[in-house]
Amino acid sequence: MTKYRWQASALVLVTFMLGCNEFMVVGVLSDIAKSLRVTVATAGYLVTIFAIVYAISTPIITILANRFNRYKTLMALLLVFLIGNTWSGFATSYGWFLVTRMLTAAVAGAIESLVILFANDIAPRHRRAMLISWIAAGFSIASVIGVPIGVAISTASSWHMAFHLISILSLITIIVMVFLLPRNLPQTSSTIKDQLILLADKRIYLGALLILFSAAALYAYYTYIRPLLTTTLGFNTTALNWLLFILGLVSIFGNRLSGLVAEHRGLKIMPGFYVADIILLLLFPMAMTTKVTGFTLLLILTLIVTVVNSPIQIHFLDVAEADYPQAILLASSLNAIFFNIGISVGSATASLVLAQSGLTQLGLGGAVFSGLALLTTIVLNRAIARHRAVVK
Repeated sequence: MTKYRWQASALVLVTFMLGCNEFMVVGVLSDIAKSLRVTVATAGYLVTIFAIVYAISTPIITILANRFNRYKTLMALLLVFLIGNTWSGFATSYGWFLVTRMLTAAVAGAIESLVILFANDIAPRHRRAMLISWIAAGFSIASVIGVPIGVAISTASSWHMAFHLISILSLITIIVMVFLLPRNLPQTSSTIKDQLILLADKRIYLGALLILFSAAALYAYYTYIRPLLTTTLGFNTTALNWLLFILGLVSIFGNRLSGLVAEHRGLKIMPGFYVADIILLLLFPMAMTTKVTGFTLLLILTLIVTVVNSPIQIHFLDVAEADYPQAILLASSLNAIFFNIGISVGSATASLVLAQSGLTQLGLGGAVFSGLALLTTIVLNRAIARHRAVVK
């Protein structure tokens, strides 16, 4: 393998680690609720709070990190992540577990942002979109391998053990990064004000809203994926592991599709995907009446609901490189920031719908968010076209 391939693999390993930590809770939510003596709905707020902390801390850390060496900053954040995850594995109360989740959430977004920036710098230009899609796929690979394994371990032993395994993975990741990442990438120092001016650009804040609505559409139902599969569709615990594996596998193909879309027409063709999302989510209550239709619907949604990830990430980086080079690290974090704000909005919506209407109605909230995403992407494409016309 070439040095670039080793480096690319290391960056994907980081997002795999982050994905295992973040999504494991979704897979073992019922077990955590039982162990910590809280309701499933209360345990569901772990997802919401994680996302809120993630969204608040990421811009703060990335703005401050612009003053320091990126390699050293990434290593320090990975160490904090290791400490937080290890602490999660030893937590025996809801309160302490919540504190440990907040600690890992505080650094996870900045870690992801730095990884994307390393990818942007080390990848040949023609490979950049595909590498970024693979980095996003690290989270999907975590769903395919990490989360089902975590569910199996939780079922056979304890969810605590699953988090201990993530700590071992985190330690291995840190060691790998020490040997493979470049130490002194070029960077531009700037004031906080100089960086925040990026957010005033219409092409940026519309893109941020697009990510928020897209994530909310996903987590309006995915927050309760395990109860949907077991309680609503009637699959047993043994089948659950295989179903989560299949969903994770499809999400990898979804990330690859996202990379292909980014390499070709990008945001221009996203409205078609959102129309499909809306139709599928409106069919959610009807589809959830049988195992075949319900799981088929979940598979299709998994494939297309996050196609926007790579096109919007490339969009943020391109705008920053062309017009706001001093804020490129902040630009690299926007996807993570607003995706997690979207997760918090979507998961909170899911909890409200669950309390009022039941599991089969979760897709309707997602349809509303997909509708908002459709309108946003249309306006964003017009803003991009107007800017290009002015520049020409």
